[in-house]
Amino acid sequence: MLANLITIGFLATTALAHGDHEHQIPIAGPHKALWYNTLPGDGGTQADSVFSGISTFGRLPYYPCLASEDVKFDIAFIGAPFDTGTSYRPGARFGPSGIRQGSRRLNLYGGYNVPLKTNPFNSWATIIDCGDIPVTSYDNTWALHQIEEGHNALLSRSPATDAKEKGPAINGKTLPRLLTLGGDHTITLPLLRSMNRAYGPISVIHFDSHLDTWKPKVFGGAPSKVASINHGTYFYHAAQEGLLANDTNIHAGIRTTISGPSDYENDGYCGFEIVEAREIDTIGMEGIIKKIRDRVGLTKPVYLSLDIDTLDPAFAPATGTPETGGWSTRELRTIIRGLEGINLVAADIVEVAPAYDTNAEHTTMAAADALYEIMSLMVKKGPLSKMMIDEEGNEIAEL
Repeated sequence: MLANLITIGFLATTALAHGDHEHQIPIAGPHKALWYNTLPGDGGTQADSVFSGISTFGRLPYYPCLASEDVKFDIAFIGAPFDTGTSYRPGARFGPSGIRQGSRRLNLYGGYNVPLKTNPFNSWATIIDCGDIPVTSYDNTWALHQIEEGHNALLSRSPATDAKEKGPAINGKTLPRLLTLGGDHTITLPLLRSMNRAYGPISVIHFDSHLDTWKPKVFGGAPSKVASINHGTYFYHAAQEGLLANDTNIHAGIRTTISGPSDYENDGYCGFEIVEAREIDTIGMEGIIKKIRDRVGLTKPVYLSLDIDTLDPAFAPATGTPETGGWSTRELRTIIRGLEGINLVAADIVEVAPAYDTNAEHTTMAAADALYEIMSLMVKKGPLSKMMIDEEGNEIAEL
């Protein structure tokens, strides 16, 4: 009986509402002041709430960059949803969308980075989210080709700032910077192939718990050419293909078990120095920062690749191959900030597999925060044309 009365009441109310609506004067628009307010201080303009709207990285503007060349940018985020090169837990194909979800609060209060004294969301740089590279999940060889070509299509464009100024790329060009959201770590090989086309052999800072320089016969047995390229061997292939600058590459955060000492010898042949995760207990964060800076230097272009399993699973459980004994989110962010002044020309973050995360989104938020620090470093460094000017303001002939 009560249910019937409620239903009758609802229908009557609805009918009255429709009846009244016919006699109401429509609200004239647009009334932008209802939704977009000027915030106090340095906050800018009110946008959607952090829990609403379409998810882009840090709520940056979205543009389908691979569908059109009508928009210019200085820094762009691009997703590479690929995870068929994993050896343990799949799921990183959802990494790009998960990281974007985890980044929603980054500029809630304006986006100013207090330790680095910069605001990457309000600076000289035009920064956008270009969406994802369309990647097949049925053919690894074709997928890696898609990632390389998609990345290079964006990397080779003229930036919004200083496009005509001399820069560090091949033929003296100034190019935009790209931040790639993975995807498993296999994607770094096609990304380095793209970088090589633009810059030649490049120095790499590699944050990870694993070496990822294993010979294919050691890691997976390499039953075929396709299987030989995976998230544990891509740096071996990169070294074989001449994509890495000699003896200027470094791992940081390593703590995995290995097949034997020969794995470390092979790693040296691939051009890497190793910073173990446990060294934070002896030389501290400052010592780790110094090792990285001394290795890659301050004059050449540098590519940064960050595997989220650099963090301890207590801070980032949602990853394909978790290893205990890692760094905290605070420690990693401090170490990244310590790279200020290094010429970061591009970066990726990989192995985020949201299905294994907690309801609190620990991993995706940690990944987004690490990218925020990297983006801040790039913005604070200025356009890549600045690499061609020394501290006295003199033009550098070549790098």
